[in-house]
Amino acid sequence: MRSLIRPDWPAPARVRAASTTRLGGVSQAPYDSLNLGDHVGDQAADVAANRRLLGQWLDLPGEPAWLRQVHGKQVIAAEAVRPDTAADAVYTGRPGPVCVVQTADCLPVLLCDEAGTWVAAVHCGWRGLALEILPATLERAPSRTARIMAWLGPAIGPDVFEVGDEVRATFVALRADYAACFRPSPAGRWLADIYGLARLQLRSAGVLAVYGGTHCTVTEVEPFFSYRRDGRTGRMASLIWLAS
Repeated sequence: MRSLIRPDWPAPARVRAASTTRLGGVSQAPYDSLNLGDHVGDQAADVAANRRLLGQWLDLPGEPAWLRQVHGKQVIAAEAVRPDTAADAVYTGRPGPVCVVQTADCLPVLLCDEAGTWVAAVHCGWRGLALEILPATLERAPSRTARIMAWLGPAIGPDVFEVGDEVRATFVALRADYAACFRPSPAGRWLADIYGLARLQLRSAGVLAVYGGTHCTVTEVEPFFSYRRDGRTGRMASLIWLAS
């Protein structure tokens, strides 16, 4: 189904995961068509219909734990999510709750342990990565010795993610090796590799099994929403949960 991307990773059978594209929904332009964000100006009825379609396609065990994402480092259990909960990462160790983050250029990261007992979804904009939201999420894994794998969903690519000096300086002040994820842009600024930043952060936290990270939401116009490209646009979702 063109509406969904299935992570290509060796996750345990009881770990279920998917990332949406912009295709296959009912929303009208500029939210065409599978907009899952209820905060971007789309018709509420269309968003609700799109979310129902998503639930049917994936045979979800319940309503996903939709977050109010704020580009921070707050991590919350899916079971504790309520309407308007502000957080940028959600996890669970129980079968049933569905972890989800929404993106339209930011990086969605899905995590699971090799035992199939814990999953998480993380919304990684550059601000969240600078606040080290990935290590903060991994602290909620069942144990420090758990072997974790990660899948990097569709995000803005390294050839178009232009940032200013202050963004590069923020990262390099944290760790010198982050400098390798920035190169000069033709406009005299910097091109940032958000996938590379996430990989470095995961590696430092002991996560060596990292998959995905091959798309660009800006340049792949047909399948993906992109806030940087279009401004007024919809949101995609990346979801992960444990089957019973």
